[in-house]
Amino acid sequence: GLGIPAEPLFRSTETPKLIPRFKKLGEGVFMNRDESVRFATKYLEDLLSFFGINVAVWSTIDDQVIQLSVPSTSLNSLLIGKNAGNLRALQHIVSMGLTMKNAEITRVNIDIADYKHQRMERIEKKAEGWINKVRQTGESITLELNAADRRVVHKLAEDYSDIYTHSEGEGRERHLIISKKNLE
Repeated sequence: GLGIPAEPLFRSTETPKLIPRFKKLGEGVFMNRDESVRFATKYLEDLLSFFGINVAVWSTIDDQVIQLSVPSTSLNSLLIGKNAGNLRALQHIVSMGLTMKNAEITRVNIDIADYKHQRMERIEKKAEGWINKVRQTGESITLELNAADRRVVHKLAEDYSDIYTHSEGEGRERHLIISKKNLE
């Protein structure tokens, strides 16, 4: 199942344990890379089956992040949610499941019906336009983007020897700046 303990967290004669205790790395059973991927895949499939979605989840591992891909279903919009909020929540749940099982890999990226891939391609197109504008005008551009979109722009900008990107600010106030390098 979902890795939920079969025994209750407390008995009537005990003080309730309201906060589960997370294992420290190296404590107890340790799931290796392959076991972590298998667990995350099965865990997500079980979560989806709760919504009546019975699909095979495709999984890989890339740069210490478990990549899980869910095929298109009639419930894509529910699973993705407004501003991908439900998608981020699913990632968090699977990641916490891995943490509770003391997995070697706990970072998870879930894509539903290729939503993230298509979004990345749209951001790359916009980024090329922003970069060209900076190249033409020489003026920096400041952009309010989420962390994933900032990562896409940073990665794309690496292909341009005359362009420099960096992020400034904290939390939700963090923003990306695209500038022209001084090539002197």
